[in-house]
Amino acid sequence: MYEELVKLARNVVDNYTLGKKKERPHISEEFERKQGAFCTLNTYPDGQLRGCIGVPYPIMPLTDAVIEASRGACRDPRFPPLRPDELNKITVELSVLTEPKRTKPEEIVIGRDGLIIVHEFGTGLLLPQVPIEFKWNMREYLKNLCYKAGLSDGCWKSGELYAFQAKVYKEVEPHGKVIEWKP
Repeated sequence: MYEELVKLARNVVDNYTLGKKKERPHISEEFERKQGAFCTLNTYPDGQLRGCIGVPYPIMPLTDAVIEASRGACRDPRFPPLRPDELNKITVELSVLTEPKRTKPEEIVIGRDGLIIVHEFGTGLLLPQVPIEFKWNMREYLKNLCYKAGLSDGCWKSGELYAFQAKVYKEVEPHGKVIEWKP
């Protein structure tokens, strides 16, 4: 079912990187509900982050969020813009998010919850798969969330924490089979 969305993300990444204009494709009506999404690009086969941008809040139809996130991942400001010669050397991962809800540290479950910190001096977000991939404990997860927001360790004590969950789907290899990621 979500394979259709990952294929959409891949097509957007390819077309955007190649400078091709493409009309909004027809996609299942079930993907028209408002929902957040993140597109993550990883190098293949070593799996290094190459770009990750998204729409964390349900402010637009999921299809549009996937398109916006996929274009954004191609030009993540942490990296040089994606080049055409890299298209067969990256995999596309798509995270479809639930609506973020206010939470407390004791309610957070690693592997289930992605986090957003909203602080007067910055905002940061980490997807639920990140602490699993880096083998972080709760303390490390919260510390790195603060760093992602450009803030010092412990900012979560004075900021607002929000948790969300995500269904994560990714290509096994460039332009390849799509699987669901499980923690």
